[in-house]
Amino acid sequence: MVLSSTTRGQHFNKEIWSQGYKETSYWLEGLSPLTKAVETPPRNVDVAIVGSGYTGLNAALQTSRGGRSTVVLEAGNPGFGCSTKNGGQVSTSIKPSLEKLSAKFGQEKGVAIRREGENALDWIEEFVSSENIDCSFVRSGRYHAAHTPKHYEMITRDAEKLNRSEGVEAFAVPSSEQLKELGSDVYHGGVVFPRHASLDPGKYHRGLLQRAVDSGVDVVGNCAVMDIEKVADGFILKTPKGKVKARDVIVATNGYTTKLTPWLQRRVIPIGSYIIATEKLDPSMVDTLFPTNRIASDTCKVVYYYRTSPDRQRILFGGRVSATETNPMLSGPKLLKDMCRIFPQLEGTKISHSWTGTVAYTFDELAHTGQHNGIYYSMGYCGSGVSMASYLGMRLGQKVLRLAEGKTAFDDLPFPTRPLYTGKPWFLPAVVSWYRFRDRIQYQQSVRDLAA
Repeated sequence: MVLSSTTRGQHFNKEIWSQGYKETSYWLEGLSPLTKAVETPPRNVDVAIVGSGYTGLNAALQTSRGGRSTVVLEAGNPGFGCSTKNGGQVSTSIKPSLEKLSAKFGQEKGVAIRREGENALDWIEEFVSSENIDCSFVRSGRYHAAHTPKHYEMITRDAEKLNRSEGVEAFAVPSSEQLKELGSDVYHGGVVFPRHASLDPGKYHRGLLQRAVDSGVDVVGNCAVMDIEKVADGFILKTPKGKVKARDVIVATNGYTTKLTPWLQRRVIPIGSYIIATEKLDPSMVDTLFPTNRIASDTCKVVYYYRTSPDRQRILFGGRVSATETNPMLSGPKLLKDMCRIFPQLEGTKISHSWTGTVAYTFDELAHTGQHNGIYYSMGYCGSGVSMASYLGMRLGQKVLRLAEGKTAFDDLPFPTRPLYTGKPWFLPAVVSWYRFRDRIQYQQSVRDLAA
């Protein structure tokens, strides 16, 4: 969406936007330049990968270091997608509970799927350390806040179950002690997950990209794949910069999956995620709002997620603010309003950056990886893909190398779609509107109950 000069003027004012405001990701600031950029792809390779995000680059590292000539083809600039546009929150990434997974797939399979979330979190910490990627990775912990008393009771029970049945460390924080974790009075307590982490996604992606290039991977930007043709001994990928012949192909497009792969497009739901960064704040204000430096999220269906910048000079605040795609100039004021509702102390704070990226949800809220018509894929991280996209990308590279350790608990899961769904989520406006209405009613009721 492109705003007219009139519309843009209506939203750009000194009350909201800082001097030098940018409609680009805060995480792109100050990144070191990439070395050894490739302008045109090779004509013949062992492995061709579509997409230069966490999935594609981690797969590329494996295949290249495993002795396979590898090219990564990216429609935009390398890192164009959500890998440099997310909130930098690192969780275990598995949304369905053990009970739900066990009921659907059996106890053993349910446990294995849940365990992969912990595996992914542990793996990415070890990976950034072993590769010496300077991306401010820290086990900060997550504070998951309850927006109603009923939700506090629910997440407290869930935390107890997690600890008892899965050995997951989590503990409840009642509202009377909430200020020790988060400088807000709008929530009704929460649960802390001490093992969750944070990183700088821009620096992580740039470090990953540089290591791929240094390992011999050809990364070609502005080179959209227009067609993938199956031939007797592999595939031919058609691009504006020529054809590429490859023995194996990996599609790692997640929220940017297109009609290039219609079978995959029918199985992922692209959803815009919007984030703002504040101007630099007084250190005492940051210490008050985030005394433990944890990342934060809440129980609203239209979720909010927020944290400090790694240098603790800004607050980054994100959420699903729109049912349809919109411009950061429009999403920014909405996010600022929501942020100031949670943190009234920030009233009058200006926005320095406002941006958007696209994540991919699935109909069963699980990531999916495997092969279809001979093409490898991994996608559908449901908004929690920093560790899982990286981990499954790594495993996908091992699969291409025919290594046994490439097997995961996600490999044989059915990848559901819905009748008449083609990849354009026409139902999202109604769903998001309903969720937003329900969140608002629940919040207003909780306020009335407290006042009674």
